[in-house]
Amino acid sequence: MKRILITGALGQLGSEITTSLRRRYGTDNVVITDIRDNTGRELIESGPFYLADCRDGKKLTEIVRSHRIDTIYHLAALLSATAEANPLTAWDLNTAGLLTVLGIALEYSCAVFTPSSIGVFGPTTMKNWTPQDTLQRPTSMYGITKVAGELICDYYNHRYGVDTRGVRYPGLISNVTPPGGGTTDYAVDIYYAAVRKKQYTCFLKGDTYLDMMYMPDAVKAAIEIMEANPEKLRHRNAFNLTAMSFSPEEQAGYIRRYLPEFEIYYEIDPLRQAIANSWPNNMEDYAARVEWGWEPEYDLDAMTRDMLEVLTLRFADETNAGGRNHV
Repeated sequence: MKRILITGALGQLGSEITTSLRRRYGTDNVVITDIRDNTGRELIESGPFYLADCRDGKKLTEIVRSHRIDTIYHLAALLSATAEANPLTAWDLNTAGLLTVLGIALEYSCAVFTPSSIGVFGPTTMKNWTPQDTLQRPTSMYGITKVAGELICDYYNHRYGVDTRGVRYPGLISNVTPPGGGTTDYAVDIYYAAVRKKQYTCFLKGDTYLDMMYMPDAVKAAIEIMEANPEKLRHRNAFNLTAMSFSPEEQAGYIRRYLPEFEIYYEIDPLRQAIANSWPNNMEDYAARVEWGWEPEYDLDAMTRDMLEVLTLRFADETNAGGRNHV
């Protein structure tokens, strides 16, 4: 039975990975940490939780030793738009935190999952069907930290034998946890606004194509790669991963299949538009499919239908309970 530590566990990805891993391996076998404790009360109260900064090697070492941790999901990081607004903080958190975790993993023989991102690519990268192994020259600090992270994880694997693994996530869409400062946040917010207001004002241009993935597939990928046969993993850090590619205008069209009255408007955010313009339209994920059997379950239509059904029921329950709605 695995004994798992998750850093950044109360974030958008971490909260759902925590739920899945606790269901799979048992609540007491999945220890979570975050730098905040003012959100995610259900996760905090349902199992082992520590308030901890991922750069605090002493605190993390105590947790790993006392809980006999053998696998670390290192999810603590600043996301793209937030990182660009705070570049030095992003560099420190995203790289120093990873080095701290890898040092502990080396000492205590832990496997490490570290998510990378579509942000590792830049404007000189092939835009369509971006290959697994290609030019990586990102123009955002977030992308720079993620490229550094991929290389650092490869180094610890080749130099010290640490079992490091990772994937390059596209934009992630969740109906559970709000996004946390990413360039693809619009693709989540649009569903909430569609259900509540029947309209949405998007911060990216309507014809901006980006890779996306529904959160159940993102969680599935994180678990599957850590359970894959290591002898078959040629790339390790990190596999291109995708499920669908669409633009805001195309996403709005799918929403209108179920909410015909929905309208979309645009107020472009130059910072996030510049970041989006530097990323691929879509990635090629052949290596993940061949090396560990990756296959997504949701396309744009299936995701849209599920998001709208879940959110409609949730907001109806809030209204019936006298709760306040807010975007």
